[in-house]
Amino acid sequence: MRVEIVAVGTELLLGQIADTNSAWLGEQLALGGVDSHFHQAVGDNQARIVLALRTALARSDAVITCGGLGPTQDDITRESIAQVMNVELERDEALVERIRAMFSSRRRAMPENNLRQADVPRGATIIEQTRGTAPGLVCPLGNKVVYAVPGVPHEMQEMFVRAILPDLRRRMADAGEEAVIKSRVIRTWGASESGLAEALADQVEELDHRVFDDRSTLTMAFLASGIEGIKVRITARAMTEALADRLLAEEEQQVREVLAERLGDVVFGVDDEAMEHAIAARLIDRKLTLGLAESLTGGLIGARLVNVPGSSQWFRGCVVAYDSAVKHAILGVPPGPVVSSSAAEAMASGARNALGSDVGLGITGVAGPDEQDGERPGTVFVAIATPDGPVLNRQLYLPGDRDRVRQFSAISALDLLRRTLDGGPPS
Repeated sequence: MRVEIVAVGTELLLGQIADTNSAWLGEQLALGGVDSHFHQAVGDNQARIVLALRTALARSDAVITCGGLGPTQDDITRESIAQVMNVELERDEALVERIRAMFSSRRRAMPENNLRQADVPRGATIIEQTRGTAPGLVCPLGNKVVYAVPGVPHEMQEMFVRAILPDLRRRMADAGEEAVIKSRVIRTWGASESGLAEALADQVEELDHRVFDDRSTLTMAFLASGIEGIKVRITARAMTEALADRLLAEEEQQVREVLAERLGDVVFGVDDEAMEHAIAARLIDRKLTLGLAESLTGGLIGARLVNVPGSSQWFRGCVVAYDSAVKHAILGVPPGPVVSSSAAEAMASGARNALGSDVGLGITGVAGPDEQDGERPGTVFVAIATPDGPVLNRQLYLPGDRDRVRQFSAISALDLLRRTLDGGPPS
């Protein structure tokens, strides 16, 4: 069963609204074991919507359209579907009464335009609306089907879960195509996308040619995620959830071993585990507390850490020492340049002392656009003070504008702390 998503709305093409509906539907289809090979976006033009639908039906078994079911003149998804079906629209009087009742329940008069939402292509059935006025549609075309849902996200999502996914599952069961698709995302920091691809080239090649007796499949993809690093996504398609989980666990272990051997300690988490979760797990496991001293990041690191539930158990606090005088007075940074390795070391030790933590992390640098203390923008110094020995420090050179330098600095500092807690020193 191949399903294609067609998002309708000129505002999507103009970039005025992000197409979050297609992303959500793609994820839910995958979780439901349904293949979605194509997504389209098309403006509010009947000829182009018809072309998009015919294109989708030529290569897919089912189509989900989002948007264009409202009451205004540019809401023409119904008309477009009727044209593709080669049928007329018929007004459903029961729908008219439901829409009137919804307006009455809100003590509002129903504009006549809303009657258009009761127009249904002949042969189609409706998906009842529970949150708004526009019903959804199930429109059969031979052995294929077009589903139409509103573009309002919470209305679309409720209809998909309640009506569309069960119908798709029924169709797949009738065709003997039931399957489970699950993915696992391995999160890395410190390696390039090309470096990861090169390190895992043999794994990818093996998966491309691997044949399972039970028709299961495994695939691998690389996802560049900006300041959150590079992700390696493993996707399993299997007949049962248990089998998919087993395939993912086995492949994840192999990927971890290969990356550790060829690139070192670049893996920091899985799925939704951000870098701050990796830090939290290590501090809790070692029964340590953390104190921060931030300069150029201005509290970004602390903000990430407090996103972790229960962070008060291990996070003592943060001194945002942006002014040099604060660095000298509160953190004990000696007179002289405040963008230097010695200043970062003093900040780490000062945070540990001032906040009473076991571990101190200090970061200073130049976010730009101007130089400071003779250092160019993107120059960053990170230091880590632990109970076990001398203060560790690293100098980094990070790319980008002011905001990207600050964001990259925050996650880079956390990654250095992660590696140090794992037995470092950081590489």
